[in-house]
Amino acid sequence: MENTEKTACTHKPCPVETTLNIIGGKWKGIILYRLLEGKKRFNELQRLMTTVTHRALTLQLRELEQDGIVKRTVYAEVPPRVEYELTELGHSMHPIIQALYNWGNDYQQRKA
Repeated sequence: MENTEKTACTHKPCPVETTLNIIGGKWKGIILYRLLEGKKRFNELQRLMTTVTHRALTLQLRELEQDGIVKRTVYAEVPPRVEYELTELGHSMHPIIQALYNWGNDYQQRKA
């Protein structure tokens, strides 16, 4: 980080804190990563995230929806079909999620 003015946190709360409050949590980053691929049904997400519990996934999706990051669409069918997708605001997080992926991949390779 070249310019310390850009990294000085003068806002209350700090923008980094705001971002981490939104995407923090054990599963939110993975949910966002999976939704970058497109709409997913709840069971699809759960299959992709094999160790997440039903309750944890539900809670994390609700929080992301409340924050305006994820859109939940319920279709009037029997049985009901529910899909989750990123909102425009959620899509704006693509570079952040991609950077997390890239850093994690690099870290895994260094540790291997």
